[in-house]
Amino acid sequence: MLNINKNLNGETLTVSLEGRLDTTTAPQLEESLKESMVGIKELILDFANLEYISSAGLRVLLSAQKNMAKQGSMKLIHVSDVIMEIFEVTGFVDILTIE
Repeated sequence: MLNINKNLNGETLTVSLEGRLDTTTAPQLEESLKESMVGIKELILDFANLEYISSAGLRVLLSAQKNMAKQGSMKLIHVSDVIMEIFEVTGFVDILTIE
C-alpha cells in the first residue's frame, strides 16, 4: 500500500510517500506524477514515511528524474538508511539528488 500526498507551492511540487513503493504501487505513483508535473520547476519527493522501494519504484524515479531534467530539478528528502542503502547498491545515489 502506498499513500501519495501532494503539495503544490507555486512551481514547486512536494510529493510525500508513505508505505511501500513496489511493483503494485509504482504505476500509481507514475500516473500521479505524470498528471502533476506540468509547469513544475522543482519536484521534491519526501521519503520520510517510505518503508521500501523495489526496482519498479526505482524505474519510476528514473523516469521522473529524466522528465524533470528537461524542465527543472528533482530532489529526494528524508531518505531512510534502508532506502539509502538500496540507492547505493543500485548506483542511484549518483543519479539522484538526495538531501
